Amino acid sequence: MALSYGLGNENANLPSFVVLCPGKPVRFSVLWTSAFLPAQHQGVYINHSNLEPQQMIPWLTNEKLAKADQRKQLDLMQTLNAEHLAARGGVDVALNGRIQAMETAYRMQSAATDAFDVNLESPKVREMYGKSHFSNGCLMARRLVERGVRFVQLYYGNGQPWDTHSKHDEQTRKLAADIDQPIAALIGDLKQRGMLDDTLIIWGGEFGRTPVSENGNGRDHNPHGFSMFFAGGGARGGTAYGESDEFGFKAAVDKMHVHDVHATILHLLGMDHEKLTYRYAGRDYRLTDVQGRVPQAIVG
Repeated sequence: MALSYGLGNENANLPSFVVLCPGKPVRFSVLWTSAFLPAQHQGVYINHSNLEPQQMIPWLTNEKLAKADQRKQLDLMQTLNAEHLAARGGVDVALNGRIQAMETAYRMQSAATDAFDVNLESPKVREMYGKSHFSNGCLMARRLVERGVRFVQLYYGNGQPWDTHSKHDEQTRKLAADIDQPIAALIGDLKQRGMLDDTLIIWGGEFGRTPVSENGNGRDHNPHGFSMFFAGGGARGGTAYGESDEFGFKAAVDKMHVHDVHATILHLLGMDHEKLTYRYAGRDYRLTDVQGRVPQAIVG
């Protein structure tokens, strides 16, 4: 993931990229791979449908071995892995990722028990966020960012609850009402803790919905024009950028390509997308391919 690669990890006891979903997102792990970056930059999936950390993260602790014995066992395993890696020129990306993952898993035993436990928050804070799965995810995201996790990807719910091919008006009213309180709480909570200036919130999906009906009461996929919002992280508040056509079907004015979105995110977090590269397959790859522009109206 570009952020953990570009900025590093602030907390060696937790993953740099955490994926939260109360269930299983459609397409699953392909949504948070590290692509051509090293494997330690891929997301760590956590199902937070149960709020107990021991249930969220299977085998979080080892009840059969004392911590010191676990350390000895891991040291032996890491020594064998290092020898195996050296015999193959030290460039086995998958094995390197496994070595890193074992170390992180060992250290997570105590750190994750605290970081993922929203029950440690005060009743006032819990009430501010609400009681839904998405509420708990937003609060959990704040706790993780507070502890140095670079990137938290939070899905609304199990499967595709926003895929409104039928009963669109009925479903979106309920869904929008359910996300409104926790999103507002997250922004306000970060602000009052002095974290919003250097924490960027990105809200959106993979596409929007058509402005016309599907089968009478639904809406079909629409990749041609849809909205996202940025909050915090240096983004200019109160700014609306871009316009659709008169039907709300296609982006028409100040269109943003996905590479532009990525370039803008990197810029807001202090990185030049034209200079941030990774050598792969014999050449230096930019993490926004060979495109990407940063609209000054958003970051000014």
